Amino acid sequence: MKSINYYKKIKIGVRPSNLAIKQAEEIITKLELLGFQRERFTIKKYYTDGDIDKKTPISEIEGGNFFTNTVDKAVLFGDIDFAVHSAKDLPDIIAKGLKIACVTKSINRHDALISKDKLKLTELPINSKIGASSTRRKEQLKKIRNDFEIVDIRGNIEERLEKFEKNKLDGLIIAACALMRLGLENRITAEIPFHILEPHPLQGSLAIVVREDNYEFIELFKKID
Repeated sequence: MKSINYYKKIKIGVRPSNLAIKQAEEIITKLELLGFQRERFTIKKYYTDGDIDKKTPISEIEGGNFFTNTVDKAVLFGDIDFAVHSAKDLPDIIAKGLKIACVTKSINRHDALISKDKLKLTELPINSKIGASSTRRKEQLKKIRNDFEIVDIRGNIEERLEKFEKNKLDGLIIAACALMRLGLENRITAEIPFHILEPHPLQGSLAIVVREDNYEFIELFKKID
């Protein structure tokens, strides 16, 4: 097996959001600790189906490659060396020819509440409008308070925050890790305990996808898994 060239140009593929860029930079920082130079990395952005179609409810596409398809194709075709994904966006079945090289430790698995008047979930008024995306969040919220009006809200983090303000919602549920990575911790009203909202098991973790024959990178990422 060939050894890694620590001075070669390395191309990383991500979605075109600020969060995706931050996640790629997080992986670059980990690789710097292994001897790589930051200037050797290039981040390439790819629009996935999920970036183009922002109307289809998440409930209709969960488990598929809606948020990974074009980035993973770029890995498969050799346009990039590896992809960095939010681990919870991975499809249930990885495309033939690809391999998950590693899944990082979560920086924070909690869901976070952003509320209009800094009220906690249990303090929100009757019939409050709560923005949420995943089926998991919607179902659990209705169990907590069946008076809540759950509003489907799609888009990147900045777009969801904008919709929260524009649509005058009472609350918005977003992964705490996303706000942390974007430096928006100050927007968090409260982190929601697991017994109230159980998050996706991979929330807060990043996943690296490589070609299954890219043995050098498979071995490399074992060091940061």
